[in-house]
Amino acid sequence: MKVKELKALSTEDLLAKEKNLKKELFDLRYQNQVGRVEKPAQFKNIRKHIARILTILNERKNNDNKN
Repeated sequence: MKVKELKALSTEDLLAKEKNLKKELFDLRYQNQVGRVEKPAQFKNIRKHIARILTILNERKNNDNKN
């Protein structure tokens, strides 16, 4: 997802999306231990998406504290 699309989502949606991505990352790590990961680049992509979501959530939190 692009940053614009993420910023358009509500905080609750972002938290839900973060939770789903963390579960997906957990599942990928499990598959990696078993040796069945088809696309190893997914690790990097999922971590980047999680970081983007956390950044947007922190920006919103900081903006709320300033006001």
